[in-house]
Amino acid sequence: MIRHMIAGLACLSLAAPALADDYPPAPPMGSLKPFTLPATETFTLPNGMKVTLIPFGSVPQATISLNVFAGRLDAAGRPWLAELTGDMLKEGAGARTSAQIADAAAAMGGNVSVGTGTINTALNLTVLSEHASDAVALLADLARGPTFPASEFGRAKDNRVRSLSLALSQAQPVADLALGHAYYGDHPYGATYPKADQLGGYTLADVRAFHAANFGAQRAHLYIAGRFDAAAVRAAVTRAFSGWAKGPARLSLPPTPKPGPQFILVDRPGAPQSTIRLAFPGAAIGSTGDFPLRVMDTLLSGSFNSRITRNIRENKGFTYSPGSQAAFHPGETVWQFYADVTSASTGASLHEIFSEIRTLQATPPSVEETAGMATYRATDPIFNGSTAGGLIGTLAQYEALNQPPSYIANYVPKALAVTPEQISAAARATLPLERMTLVVVGDLKTVLPQLKAQPELASANFVTVTLP
Repeated sequence: MIRHMIAGLACLSLAAPALADDYPPAPPMGSLKPFTLPATETFTLPNGMKVTLIPFGSVPQATISLNVFAGRLDAAGRPWLAELTGDMLKEGAGARTSAQIADAAAAMGGNVSVGTGTINTALNLTVLSEHASDAVALLADLARGPTFPASEFGRAKDNRVRSLSLALSQAQPVADLALGHAYYGDHPYGATYPKADQLGGYTLADVRAFHAANFGAQRAHLYIAGRFDAAAVRAAVTRAFSGWAKGPARLSLPPTPKPGPQFILVDRPGAPQSTIRLAFPGAAIGSTGDFPLRVMDTLLSGSFNSRITRNIRENKGFTYSPGSQAAFHPGETVWQFYADVTSASTGASLHEIFSEIRTLQATPPSVEETAGMATYRATDPIFNGSTAGGLIGTLAQYEALNQPPSYIANYVPKALAVTPEQISAAARATLPLERMTLVVVGDLKTVLPQLKAQPELASANFVTVTLP
């Protein structure tokens, strides 16, 4: 019996491929439609706090996100003090302990998360729709009245110390640290990691002082997206936040990047691979070069089907996953390339990367390749805006970059309008190889001769640095 069953299954498996021929061809892909933001209601409390309500979706949930412009930028050369402050917001607030905060969020069907970045701290909570007003009150407690219990501070700081130790034991964070110092100098954009003794010296008084100096209504924007009772939520927002002190205005601190040529090396004797970083100044967000830069990045190395990825991953096997991005900041843009390549192929990888850049600078891509990459890039707001949290993140991101909602609404047609000639022009404007900032972390005994053999690097002034 079993033998007959196995034989039957074998026949089915042999017949399966033939069935594929019976499927009709896939329908042609339609044109990409413009992304339309959902209808929103935005108002400002008398203390300066902004509030945006976004009816969205059909799932009975509401996502509440409080975005406060208080991050590493505001920490005055003290990296991770803002992050440590964010960690402590959940450890006690109002009359609640950390356990009670977690229990209250769980009773609403969610959990609180706090994320701190370069320019902001975001407090997030997704709950069942009927608890939206209570969730607003809970986030208000965390932002306005954290108690910063001493009993929790040691554990929070120890977690950060362990994270720092782990990060600096890996080549990628070390490369990011070296690049940040070389490109941004002492500006907070370049101070991505603290020194161990610096982090160890932060006190609870430092955390309290950072919160007092940087958290306030004037720097805050509360987003609520999903299904909720708008009138009840508006009333809850007024009750919870109208008494919050106005606080300081958002800090503006544009960097003065140091463009290349710069060639920074970090030795990791015996390392089986090299970590590569490249950086160049890019077009400002909202400028005429914005979308050509975005699509150029996508075509060159910013997508899985990009030219450099196909070259040094698929064809040469030098790396697993290279990539790049145009990182937009308020008042500044940097294009960054990153890859981990085998030590023996470090020079060859850079040769191919430089060759792809020069080719794109000299020869516009085909109309078909341009259309594919422009379509890929144009889907950003569509995919990001498909969930309540993603939609809030998109709105908050472009507010942080001082762009109006119309920027998002025009994103799709502007990306699709990029031409082959604009892509080549963006490559020429953004990536002049004689102005590169290059960081290589690896076994210099193996790598340095390969670097010096590249024509673009033959006369380079290589600087070897030692990082903590």
